[in-house]
Amino acid sequence: MADAYDVVVIGAGTGGYSCALRLAQLGKRVAIVERDDRVGGTCLLRGCIPTKALLQSAAVMDAVNRSEEWGVKARGEPDWPQIQAFENRIVDKLVKGVAGLLKGRKVEVVQGTAKLLPGPAVEVDGRTLQATDVVVATGSRPRMLPGLEIGERIITSDQALWNPAPPSAVIIGAGAIGLEFASFYRSFGAEITVLEMLPALAPLEDADVSKEITRAFRKRGITGAPGASVTEVKDTGAGVEVTYEAKGKAETVKADVCLVAVGRGPVTEGLELESAGVELDRGFVKVDGQLQTSAPHVWAVGDVAATPLQLAHVAFTEGYAVAERIVGMDVPEIDYDGIPRVTYCTPEIASVGLTEAQAVERGHQVDVEVFNFQGVGKANILGEGGIVKIVAAKGGGPVLGAHMVGPHVTDLIAESMLIVNWEAVPAEVAALIHPHPSLSEAVGEAHLALAGKPLHGA
Repeated sequence: MADAYDVVVIGAGTGGYSCALRLAQLGKRVAIVERDDRVGGTCLLRGCIPTKALLQSAAVMDAVNRSEEWGVKARGEPDWPQIQAFENRIVDKLVKGVAGLLKGRKVEVVQGTAKLLPGPAVEVDGRTLQATDVVVATGSRPRMLPGLEIGERIITSDQALWNPAPPSAVIIGAGAIGLEFASFYRSFGAEITVLEMLPALAPLEDADVSKEITRAFRKRGITGAPGASVTEVKDTGAGVEVTYEAKGKAETVKADVCLVAVGRGPVTEGLELESAGVELDRGFVKVDGQLQTSAPHVWAVGDVAATPLQLAHVAFTEGYAVAERIVGMDVPEIDYDGIPRVTYCTPEIASVGLTEAQAVERGHQVDVEVFNFQGVGKANILGEGGIVKIVAAKGGGPVLGAHMVGPHVTDLIAESMLIVNWEAVPAEVAALIHPHPSLSEAVGEAHLALAGKPLHGA
């Protein structure tokens, strides 16, 4: 006899476990299926959390190397076993926390490989779980370039997480993952070349952000090659040789390792989704604005869903939205433009809302302010630069987008998230007082300028 649940969630990553926890909170009997031996998915086990732990170690190394700027003589070197031990401690702690929450809310964790059945129902290694609704939250994995295979010297982020920084690396792809690993490796002295097929580093960001991060990386000694089409990656045994074409010329760069960071693809193999009536879009699960699939009572959230952003906090948002829709709550469709995007390279990148180009394409006339962090005392104390760019509707209209490069902007972006989503106008933000001396003053100063009363800006 089949086990009966109100909802079965396939995948215990951020989208899956957030959905399961909210459903349990709303009184549903929930099972969550996970083929890994631990819950947490990509974010906790192979993504956001371990990479940020590594980047914290890199930040300490940067501070040691720059210590004399602040009048302190310090020397240090990486202890890779201890760096990895710290990484593992953070991951273990957070995984235990999620497992405890699931247990506390009486969500049954079923370990095994799931297959979706019509109905819907879920089969897990021969056991059938009946459900009124099923949520597919199986996540994503790194994409590999055609013809390449993962090895000792040709790797993805999954392998890079658990190995010391190499003496040199070629990174293919200048999105968030590529930029973060370029930054991490460089902090430990590696020679880095970043290749990007599109015309700019951080190609999905505002053009001024791309220009600023290119300058910042060049200052750090990181070589960036936008507009580069990779034609060959050769493992020579002693290293790698990567050949690419840019500006009509062929170039070859040699390094110890080639890290491929060209995006992530959906994890759907073995689920037999199409046999259960679920349509796919380039391998991703096709969903409507409510996150329902083409099969009745089957939903999809997180990286596996064909939605605009592959981010953990997007998966949380989608998981909660689906849980509440399942119980009959009226939940508005997600405005993906209003969700912050963050990259934890050095300097950091953060944005929310429309880029200047997107705003113009959508028919807006805009006013733009670009404020340099060098106009803020706290940034000078930290020895950091960067920009805050605000895009607003012309003539004092609402803020349409905020784009930042600089110290701790992944935290500063939260204020701009509220500004954009609440459709605040620059004069309203300018009337609010930002503490001095703080990095948040850069946000206030940009809005002061747009309101026609600049303080420390030109």
